[in-house]
Amino acid sequence: ILGGGQLGRMTALAARSLGYRLAVLDPDPRCAARPVVETCLTASFDDPAAAEELARVSDVVTLEIEKVSLEGLTRAAQLVPVRPGRAVLEVVNDRGRQKAWLKQNGFPMGPMEEVTSAEQLRAVAQRFGTGLFVKRTFGGYDGRGQAELDRPEDAERVWELLGKAPCVAEEALQLELELSVCVARRPGGETAVYPPALNHHEERILAYSLLPGPLPTGMAAQAQELARAIAERLSLEGILTVEMFLTRDGRLLVNELAPRPHNSYHATEVACLTSQFEQHVRAVCDLPLGSTEMMRPAAIMNLLGDLWVDDVPPPWEKALALPGVRLHLYGKHEARPGRKMGHLSAVGTTAEDALGRLHAAYAGLKR
Repeated sequence: ILGGGQLGRMTALAARSLGYRLAVLDPDPRCAARPVVETCLTASFDDPAAAEELARVSDVVTLEIEKVSLEGLTRAAQLVPVRPGRAVLEVVNDRGRQKAWLKQNGFPMGPMEEVTSAEQLRAVAQRFGTGLFVKRTFGGYDGRGQAELDRPEDAERVWELLGKAPCVAEEALQLELELSVCVARRPGGETAVYPPALNHHEERILAYSLLPGPLPTGMAAQAQELARAIAERLSLEGILTVEMFLTRDGRLLVNELAPRPHNSYHATEVACLTSQFEQHVRAVCDLPLGSTEMMRPAAIMNLLGDLWVDDVPPPWEKALALPGVRLHLYGKHEARPGRKMGHLSAVGTTAEDALGRLHAAYAGLKR
């Protein structure tokens, strides 16, 4: 696995139940996945030789982070299957290329333009006549590398804030809700699609997610078909989550693509017959895909480093005392504000019921 963060850790744990041995590559020698794998290579994601070394000790290579060396994927693929491969990452790991690919292939998006200067950014803001969300084309996650631009005269400030790097400027939309759909696809074309998740962000970081998401009639099937079509057009081998917007005027638009397990589908571990992590392993190892049938509604809530006061963990026993609530910690060594340290999951009679349990559990964690 290229990447040893929490997604790599949870993928490794799922792979273990299927009998696999694991190797990960990560620049952090104390990465979250290290305690649960046999081999941990400490190297930069931009190191092609390290990716090749990972392939030499593997039968198949996958990833848990998009920001990896394309040359490394090429060199690894000369030795073993790499799923998803370079062709998918070339589309996804640069926002400008990703948006251009979506547009060229006819997938619905909100108005946007790529900009390479403060002057261009100001011109786009004047032309759209509304606020903008400005995002660096490469790098950034959980709201990092992004900024809001409310007035054209603020273009220089935002451009400086984002490091004077190429960006995409997206028109601020009137949103009804945010959702995502996870789809898995084997090399031979077999696909499996999960029910859509409804997502709520705070400070551009996912705060909680409901599965299945309570969506307007007919919208779930439309979102699932859109995700399936994107996976097929990409010739995906692995797992893909498509982040989407539903606007107040009823349009379903694609936001971004993530060819890996996704925060919004952690609830599949307690809600579905096959978790997203086991499905990821099945897809990249070319095994029959598991059922995406839901056993019960569920929700998840992220736990950020802000909960740790003076490096003291929250009182987990208060959350665990509530029926249906589970704790998932990622084994990270340092708690920092905004850093994902774990999540709570809960089941309920409805996804909203599960979320209510999570709010009660979370309230008990605050000091």
